[in-house]
Amino acid sequence: MKGTEILNTSLNLNTLIKKVFLKVDWESVLQHVISVVFQLVLLTVVLLLINWIGKKIIRHIFKTGLRNYKRGISPKKLDTIYTLVLNIFKYILMFFWIYALLSAIGIPVGTLIAGAGIFSLAIGLGAQGFVSDMVNGFFILLEQQISVGDTITVNNVEGQVTYVGIRTTQIQSVDGTLNYIPNRNITVVSNKSRNNMQALMEIPVSSAAPFEEITKIINQINQDLDLKKLQITKKPYIVGFSNQPDGTLVIQVATYTKPGAQFHVKNVLLEKYLSGITGAGIDLPK
Repeated sequence: MKGTEILNTSLNLNTLIKKVFLKVDWESVLQHVISVVFQLVLLTVVLLLINWIGKKIIRHIFKTGLRNYKRGISPKKLDTIYTLVLNIFKYILMFFWIYALLSAIGIPVGTLIAGAGIFSLAIGLGAQGFVSDMVNGFFILLEQQISVGDTITVNNVEGQVTYVGIRTTQIQSVDGTLNYIPNRNITVVSNKSRNNMQALMEIPVSSAAPFEEITKIINQINQDLDLKKLQITKKPYIVGFSNQPDGTLVIQVATYTKPGAQFHVKNVLLEKYLSGITGAGIDLPK
């Protein structure tokens, strides 16, 4: 009895499926699918072509036109604006592609946006962070806080700015690490590429050292320096004496350099001072 009921149920289900299958106008469905696929392929090809042409035009404007502008615009500023414009262009194309995709599928995007409101829709989709990134990134660029190529410190991350976008800023550390920082998290920026930077040399000496002779050696080395080659903007000078936390007595010599040159200058001058002092037969503490 149970076997007969199962058989009848199976037959009824097969009959129902056949009726539903026969009622569907598969030719119209196929035509609709082909039409949607064709529209999407055509739209994708057109947008890719626009993307290719647009990028070439933007690249030509920034790499050729504006760089030869008679008033002269900072290359760092141009690179920063260039990456920003490319980002905006890319997001605009992505918006139109997604809009066309949803429209082709049959989702009334226009009605949805008009009914919910763009701002409400953004909140509903969890885009608050994205909007915050864009706003903060806009003001960072407007106020010229950073540019591509600058050495900065943000959130305990120090390195060179390689990319400034409307969502994130990329900083490459000295060891090569590439850090992606959302613009909304950038609150305090320490830019080390805008003003002259100080190079401070500390020469360890003993309390019984001939300070006058050491001073003469340092001053003589300073006189013979090629300031322009070393990118020194202010001639080195002796600051005075200082005690280190471990009790070591040091003579401090300071100078100012162009941004980024302070590390090289510090190494070069410290080597010259130590070599000159030890070469004169003066022992230095180790």
